[in-house]
Amino acid sequence: MSAPVSYPEAEAAIIGARIAALLMPGDAIGLSGDLGAGKTTLARGILAALGLVGEAPSPSFAIVQPYGPPEVRLPLLHVDLYRIDDPAELVELGLGEARQDHALLIEWPEHMGHTVWPDMLRLHITGEGDRRTLTAQVPPAWEGRWPFP
Repeated sequence: MSAPVSYPEAEAAIIGARIAALLMPGDAIGLSGDLGAGKTTLARGILAALGLVGEAPSPSFAIVQPYGPPEVRLPLLHVDLYRIDDPAELVELGLGEARQDHALLIEWPEHMGHTVWPDMLRLHITGEGDRRTLTAQVPPAWEGRWPFP
């Protein structure tokens, strides 16, 4: 675990930009936290830093929202697993195969159950009002790249 990072919600784009600068195809980032914690806000900050113009839609209903060049600098899937009840349903989404040439931002990664990848960067967001706290579980694949102490 890295030290928690506290930030005003309005600065989620800055936090997202620092993460986006290090993102590569094959990376998976899990975003967890209560409803309204700021998962989608942080994901939008990452997408904006990757070059997305305009606001990214929430993938809540589509489950998987794809992005690719030239819209963003690298292929990325923004995934929302909130409505997934059984990890067996994930096979149909093809996320494992997509990691070969995409980065993945996965909201509600706890819905992956035991199938969560051990090399996934796990970010947990908490907060009230306009303050957020980001706590990271940094796997070896991200050590040396994680941009926060």
